[in-house]
Amino acid sequence: MEINPRRVEQQLRNFQRAIDDYDNTEPFARFLTRFFKENKQMGSSDRRMTSRLCYNLFRLGRSLIDLPIVDRLVVGEFLCETQSALVELYQPDWASNIGASLEEKLLFLEKRGYHVVNHLFPFSSYLSPAIDEEQFVLSHLVQPDLFIRVRQNNKVVVERELAEHGIAFTHVLGNAYRLENGSKLQNIRKIEGLYEVQDLSSQQSLEGLSLTPGERWWDACAASGGKSLLLVDRCPLIDLLVSDIRLSILRNLDERFDRAKIKTKYRKKVLDLTQDIGHLMDGEAFDAILVDAPCSGSGTWGRTPEMLSQFDEKKIQTFVTLQRQIVDTVVRYLKPQGKLMYITCSVFEAENEQLIRYLEEEHGLVVEEGGIIKGYNRKSDSMFAVRLRKI
Repeated sequence: MEINPRRVEQQLRNFQRAIDDYDNTEPFARFLTRFFKENKQMGSSDRRMTSRLCYNLFRLGRSLIDLPIVDRLVVGEFLCETQSALVELYQPDWASNIGASLEEKLLFLEKRGYHVVNHLFPFSSYLSPAIDEEQFVLSHLVQPDLFIRVRQNNKVVVERELAEHGIAFTHVLGNAYRLENGSKLQNIRKIEGLYEVQDLSSQQSLEGLSLTPGERWWDACAASGGKSLLLVDRCPLIDLLVSDIRLSILRNLDERFDRAKIKTKYRKKVLDLTQDIGHLMDGEAFDAILVDAPCSGSGTWGRTPEMLSQFDEKKIQTFVTLQRQIVDTVVRYLKPQGKLMYITCSVFEAENEQLIRYLEEEHGLVVEEGGIIKGYNRKSDSMFAVRLRKI
């Protein structure tokens, strides 16, 4: 591969400007969107390379933080890519090994004094016992795939349009399709509203759940409605209440339901589940409640690797306190024999198995099935989903 040193140096300058401007107060993807709008002189290849370099640096977590930033970036490029002009220019003797397996590349670096793994994911002591620690930690050096959910009657159209636009896809299971990360689906007008971007593990989180027409369901932390859409796709005739803490969030849900052409009628309430909501619930009682709880998001950091260096483990207890407040509130509105679906996108035991034990011990709920949904071995997110019943 022919190297243009001036081009590489320009890419490094773009990378450094983006890293210097990022203040860690928002997801890096959101920051990048604004950064590129403010720097319209950057072409599409410049934007792609800036994004790639930044994310490959973030994937190192807190590893090698004593090294100069460009040296760390070269390590990130070597581990995360199979070709890199940066590696060719700065560490030419590494280039012949860049196509090796991840494990081989890590060993290659270790022999040269670069110890990456120990500080790649600094929160291993908090992991659920069901997680394979080594496999999970190393997964952060691999970009997850993009997954979409396509309803049965839309599959023919979506598959045809993806093929015509040269977008590679694989049908994984059920209504789930795997695509390369960065696939430009928004440019295909004919499939607008015919699919939902939803990670594979998220799609599986409600597997095994029986739904009956007329059942009263409450999606208590509905956000933009991903799980609600999953519910009504499977059973359009449920009686659905959606709630969240801000009206703006529920308006996003309305827009998403409109795009998906959902006909199910649903009610919505703005509720702060850390407070007494009795005066707003008006005698409500539900056959089933879905709690997709606010959490650390630690099972999704392969997509947001900036969190590997930003996250403070003290926040785990903050999330646990919030999760307990939420379940304490919602359980009161669950009918006897009613179902509670508890879901997080966390891999931390305190937010998952320990929270389930709290529901059993404090509220008398009984676990029916569920646990960790492993995504780290298949380029998807990892989640936790458990179904409980109120006796």
